[in-house]
Amino acid sequence: MRYKKTFSIYLLIIFVLLQGISGLLGGISLIIDPSGGQIGLPVNWLEGSPFENFLIPGIILLTVLGVFPLVTTMGLISGTRKALISSRLIGYALLIWIGVEIIIIGYRPDPPLQLIFGIEGVIILLLAYSTVVTNYYT
Repeated sequence: MRYKKTFSIYLLIIFVLLQGISGLLGGISLIIDPSGGQIGLPVNWLEGSPFENFLIPGIILLTVLGVFPLVTTMGLISGTRKALISSRLIGYALLIWIGVEIIIIGYRPDPPLQLIFGIEGVIILLLAYSTVVTNYYT
């Protein structure tokens, strides 16, 4: 029996889509300008990290937190079970990304992007594991 899409499902779609758009835009910006200057990230934040500039983080951001969520959004809209699993992976990936970022460059409260994206990762996971969403996609 296929359940009707609920508010929780639409919220999950919106959050995954927003992550995809922001990951795509951020990743492209870092690839175009690996110094981070285009989006206001000083390259000196990377001192002591394995990266000389933001190129590799930009590629990861573009693919893992940009393209993958956009493809997942299409699956969520069409109702595929794999999209539910992918949504959970995106939530975990986002929390890992923020955690590693904080370890490498420290917590940066201004602007509060780490906090915002951390909360977004938690929301995606809560929605993707909620009973109503799980029932819809299984």
